[in-house]
Amino acid sequence: MALEIKVPAVGESITEVQIGEWYVAEGDWVAVDSDLVGLETDKATFDVPAPAGGKITRILVKAGEMAAIGDLIAYFEEAAAPSGAEAAPKESQPAAVAESSAPASSAKVMPAAARELAQRGLSPEQVTPTGPGNRILKEDVIQAGSQSAEGSEVAADQPMRSETIVPMSPIRKRIAQRLVEAQQNAALLTTFNEIDMSKVMDLRSQFKEAYVKKYEIKLGFMSFFVKAVVDALNQVPQVAAQMKDNNLIYRNYYDIGVAVGGGKGLVVPVIRNAERLSFAQIESKIADFGQRARKNKITPDEMEGGNFTITNGGIYGSLLSTPIVNPPQSGVLGMHGIVDRPIALNGEVVIRPMMYVALTYDHRVVDGREAVTFLKRLKEVLEEPSRMLLEI
Repeated sequence: MALEIKVPAVGESITEVQIGEWYVAEGDWVAVDSDLVGLETDKATFDVPAPAGGKITRILVKAGEMAAIGDLIAYFEEAAAPSGAEAAPKESQPAAVAESSAPASSAKVMPAAARELAQRGLSPEQVTPTGPGNRILKEDVIQAGSQSAEGSEVAADQPMRSETIVPMSPIRKRIAQRLVEAQQNAALLTTFNEIDMSKVMDLRSQFKEAYVKKYEIKLGFMSFFVKAVVDALNQVPQVAAQMKDNNLIYRNYYDIGVAVGGGKGLVVPVIRNAERLSFAQIESKIADFGQRARKNKITPDEMEGGNFTITNGGIYGSLLSTPIVNPPQSGVLGMHGIVDRPIALNGEVVIRPMMYVALTYDHRVVDGREAVTFLKRLKEVLEEPSRMLLEI
């Protein structure tokens, strides 16, 4: 039975998508709900699943090309699995596939990956497949090429210099556009402080096992920061205000955006009504966001709104940075790495685990006094977490 694969509606404001990687080639049999192709928008990426067990008979729109919502991009034929067929799994799990012991020679090379292999002079055996069903994707070849260039000497008969041109994805274009808009349209200023993380680290260590046993999730740093940000915003609500048509909008709730690394770039899903959530609920939401971001499963609705953002460059090793606000928000908090440093405490020099924090804010909405007060309160409640419980 012939079926049509069309671009589904992926959000109210999205009218077109860029076709990402086709995970299966024409003629490959796949199981129902297996991912067929990735779609990229300026907000997120999505996978289109197989409507039934069968195979793609014809691909109409190639990777990298644009398509409108509702456009026909492929024909699909419903069919029973052939004897001994190896179908793609229902959900791609790149990490598990990468760790598979299956030899690279048995991997299936996708069309875009084949072209990249030819351009780079690589063989499939030199590439670790991460696609569903042990498939080699274009990004696998690019990764292998980068590692090869860094870790081995170039043969004398091969060129010493090369370049690769990769079109920007819609989400990367959108990120670039919003960052430039933020710099041009807002009066951005950054103020800093440092936090002694000893008390938070002691609490995590003390209750680590009991916490996991009760809530089945680890107690991380981010829940402390989300709670501390809500506390500080209660005292300095201007930091969460937004400017619109020469008016300032104050909300009586706190939707906190949390920046997480995804398969196609940084995304900022929003924790709704963070002021009502427990530590465990916050940790569960952050863990869920992280898992789905790596699989490009974050939806546009989950990234809409938000009146403040937290980004943690410390997980990548950053010591200090100046984050950029996410318009129309007026503030963003940058967390950084925790480093043992000497500080003066009660007249003595001691070593403490210290973290620099940075607050970038729109000076049209937030005064310097308010920004400093916000960071000072953040420092107080994280250095003495009981303040959050006692509200003092």
